[in-house]
Amino acid sequence: MNCDYTRHSPPSPKWAHARSSRWHGRGRGGPRAKRGDIRAAVLALLAEKPAHGYEMIKELDERTEGAWRPSPGSIYPTLQLLEDEGLIKGSEEAGKRSFELTDEGRKVQHERSGPSPWEEVTAGAPPEELQLWRTAQQLRAAVGQAVYAGTDDQRKRVRELLDTTKRDIYAILSEAG
Repeated sequence: MNCDYTRHSPPSPKWAHARSSRWHGRGRGGPRAKRGDIRAAVLALLAEKPAHGYEMIKELDERTEGAWRPSPGSIYPTLQLLEDEGLIKGSEEAGKRSFELTDEGRKVQHERSGPSPWEEVTAGAPPEELQLWRTAQQLRAAVGQAVYAGTDDQRKRVRELLDTTKRDIYAILSEAG
């Protein structure tokens, strides 16, 4: 007997590379962007102001409405590489390592043309879909708060609400579109 247990998914939108891998089975971390986008994004952000890695992650998340949140495992090696190349320099301040562009880094950033890296990630993405991703991330954060800070009764009520919401979502998706 030949059984195929492969999961089939509907075709992805053209910009699906910007979706969060947490919900698409590609492992932990943020959405996948084209190779080189993180490098360009770091340089573009540092052209605006000095920042540390976590600030850059949050800024990219905000600028893409949740469609692209690079992981620390992609940001920090990129920062190290750019520092090794002499495009940025780091300094320790209040226990955090902050980075800024060097003269060479400003030159490289100035020579870049076209849309910003975060605009490339969201290009062609329907605004409602971006907002849905943002709302889902906010819901995930709220559930996390319930898990860690809620009482047993609060966690039970949140779980029941999520169970009902999940059923409602599937009911919506089953409607003829």
